[in-house]
Amino acid sequence: MEKLKDIGHRLSILDDFAIVGHSIPDGDSVGSILALYLGLSSLGKRVKIIMQDSLSSVYEYLPAIDRFCTPDEIDVMPENVILLDCSRLDRTGEKVLNRMHETKLIINIDHHQDNDMFGDYNYVNPLASSTAEIIYELLTIIEVEISNDLADCIFAGIVMDTGSFMNSNTSSTTMKLASMLLDKGADVDKARNNLLESKPHKEVLLLRQGLQHLEFYKNGRIALMKLPYEEVKHIDALEIHPEGTINYVRSIKGVEVALLFREVSPGLVKIGYRSKNEVDVAALANRLGGGGHKRAAGAQKQGSLDEVSRLVIEMVEDVLD
Repeated sequence: MEKLKDIGHRLSILDDFAIVGHSIPDGDSVGSILALYLGLSSLGKRVKIIMQDSLSSVYEYLPAIDRFCTPDEIDVMPENVILLDCSRLDRTGEKVLNRMHETKLIINIDHHQDNDMFGDYNYVNPLASSTAEIIYELLTIIEVEISNDLADCIFAGIVMDTGSFMNSNTSSTTMKLASMLLDKGADVDKARNNLLESKPHKEVLLLRQGLQHLEFYKNGRIALMKLPYEEVKHIDALEIHPEGTINYVRSIKGVEVALLFREVSPGLVKIGYRSKNEVDVAALANRLGGGGHKRAAGAQKQGSLDEVSRLVIEMVEDVLD
C-alpha cells in the first residue's frame, strides 16, 4: 500500500497524463481507465486516454467513453504515462509502444502475477480481483469523491474481470467493494443490460463459427474451439474480440481446461486459456510468451491454426497426466 501511496503522491503533484491500456481491451481495462480519467479530471489535471484498438460496443454506456484516442490521433505524447492492466510494456500494442520513448515517467498499475515491473513506479497486487479494484483504492488515496459515474466504471471493470463475481479471483474484499459501489450509485440494471445482455450480432456469429469447430481431448477434460481467419473474415468480424466466448467451452461439464484458437491473420494464432480448478494456465501461456492469471490467460504463436492447436493441446495434456 505504501507504493500505491507513492503513486498517489506523484499524481497529486504532477500534471499532463496519458492513461494507456492493453491492446484488445477488456472490461477491466476500459473500466479502470475511465475511472482514473474521471478522477484525475475532477482534480483539474490534463489527461488523455490512448488505446491502440477499438472498444466493444457493450461499453458505450460508460461515461467519457468518447475520450479514447488512438496513438495516431495524439500529436504530442503527455510527459507522464500511466499503464493500467498491462503485465508487460508491449501489451499496449506496437503503435503505442513506438510512442513511449516520448514520455518522461511511466507508472505501472496492475494485478497480473507475471507483471515484469517495467515502470518507474510500480504497484502490482495479484490478490486484487481486477485493476479496477486497485483504482478505487488509488482514488481514495488522492481524495477523489466517488460519483455515480465513477462507481459505474469501477463496477464494470470488476464485473467483467470476475466473471460476474463467479471467478476464483472474487474475494470478500471484492464483494464489500461492490456493495460500496452500489451505495455510491453504480447501476446494476444498466451494467447487466449493457455488459451481459447486449452482445453484438457479429459476436454471436463468432460463437456459432467456433462451435462448428468444437473438439474434445483427454476424455473430455480438454475442450477447444477454433476460429479460422477466412471464416471470421467472411462474417466481417475481424475487429470483434469478445471476452466471454471461451467461457462457453469452460462451462461444459467435465472440462478442466478450455482453449480458444483464433487465427487473427494468416500464420498468426491467438490462444485463450481458461481452467476450472487444477491447472495454472498462466504458466502454460508464459511458455509461449504470454501470461495472465491462474484460471485465465492468453498468448499468441506463429504457425498454422492446426500446428498451433496441436502444440498447445500436447502442452495441456502433459500437465493433466
